[in-house]
Amino acid sequence: MQRSRSSLANDAEGLAPGLYIVATPIGNLGDISSRALSVLARAELIACEDTRVTGKLLHHFGISTRMTPYHDHNAARVRPGLIARALAEPVALVSDAGTPLISDPGCKLVAEARAAGVTVATVPGPSAAIAALSIAGLPTDRFLFAGFLPAKPGARATAIAELAAVPATLVFYESGPRLAATLAALRDGLGDRPAAVGRELTKRHEEMIVAPLSDLAARWAEAPPKGELVVIVGPPAAPEAPDAADLDSALLAAMTTLHLKDAARQVATALGLPRTQVYSRALALKNGE
Repeated sequence: MQRSRSSLANDAEGLAPGLYIVATPIGNLGDISSRALSVLARAELIACEDTRVTGKLLHHFGISTRMTPYHDHNAARVRPGLIARALAEPVALVSDAGTPLISDPGCKLVAEARAAGVTVATVPGPSAAIAALSIAGLPTDRFLFAGFLPAKPGARATAIAELAAVPATLVFYESGPRLAATLAALRDGLGDRPAAVGRELTKRHEEMIVAPLSDLAARWAEAPPKGELVVIVGPPAAPEAPDAADLDSALLAAMTTLHLKDAARQVATALGLPRTQVYSRALALKNGE
């Protein structure tokens, strides 16, 4: 089992060689941690999605560490060199905003770096998905992050259908121009569930709109918002428990072709009921009760 040495980013004399996954602000620059600033300042190289975006962050805090682009279009070509450097010196990975590897190309870099023997350390911090969940007021005991849905309607509908039965709150990222179409597709594929759209998170005009999916889709149908957003959709409603008549009807039908135990098992699975409860009722029916 590969392990990260958490002491790497606390070395007072400089960073040890390795790959440092550094979270950066999603809007408010005050959200960056002192540890993140220390790692970015002491790294030999910062791999980032867009050097212009990261450059503004570094300039704001007076950091002059050299940057190199690492994004979807050059990842395969650049990755081997980054791994080689991380074996010999500290390399930081950042995204344009938030925590790297959450909807960005960092996953393969981390996996291949670990396979090559690079020590990988986390410098945690802001994440748009978690920030949105914390203020939406929808269930957070279980959630699934699904990133960006496909742009094409058919592929998007298929992706949504795969998520329809997931018993958890769903979290998506989306852009302003695509928002209304995505919300309408979610409504069509999931039903009119409670949902929320977060925009400008951590900024002065932060907004979290909570409403049924149909209302949210209508809200932005004519005037889409700018920027990237977080869409949160509540979990599916718990199915209504079948009444006694439905249970008896299903058992009597199954018992015409199956042994009692097999009939009880089949009906319990179909109706989502405890097998012992269904078996007891099947015995009662068999005995004419």
